[in-house]
Formats: sequence, structure tokens, C-alpha cells
Amino acid sequence: MPYFRISNCAESFYLMTEQNEQLKQQLWNIANTLRGKMDADNFRDYILGFIFYKYLSRKMELYGNEILHPDGLTFAEVEGHLPLCRR
Repeated sequence: MPYFRISNCAESFYLMTEQNEQLKQQLWNIANTLRGKMDADNFRDYILGFIFYKYLSRKMELYGNEILHPDGLTFAEVEGHLPLCRR
């Protein structure tokens, strides 16, 4: 019986790895399509700008939540992304 479990685990791991590889290939193909005729270096700079913006936005949200916590508010509520409601 334990051999059967190990076999199932190994088979599941193999299927997950295969799915991950297919996903990576699909994402790579999508990135190439989005990039179009743009040079890879220019595309990298473009994407890194978006990633940095996302990082800054997340840090601002976390900091806002931290300083608004004593008032029972969240950053999203203050920014108008959620309806105001007290906890």
C-alpha cells in the first residue's frame, strides 16, 4: 500500500511539473506577442517600470493600513475603493 501512495505522489509531481512547463511556455509566448517588434531591452525596461510601480503601490497600501489601523480604517476605504464601514 505505501508503494501505491509513493507512485501516486510521483505521478502527481510529474503532472504538476509538466503543467508548469506548459504554463511557462504559454506565458513566454504571450510576452513575445505583447512585445511585438519592440527590442527585448526596451521591453524589459518597460515591464520593470510596471513592476516597480506595483511594488510602490503595495508598499504605500501597507503603510497606509498601518497608520490608519488605530482609526479602524483601511487605505482602500480612504482612497474610495471600498465603501466606508466601521468594524
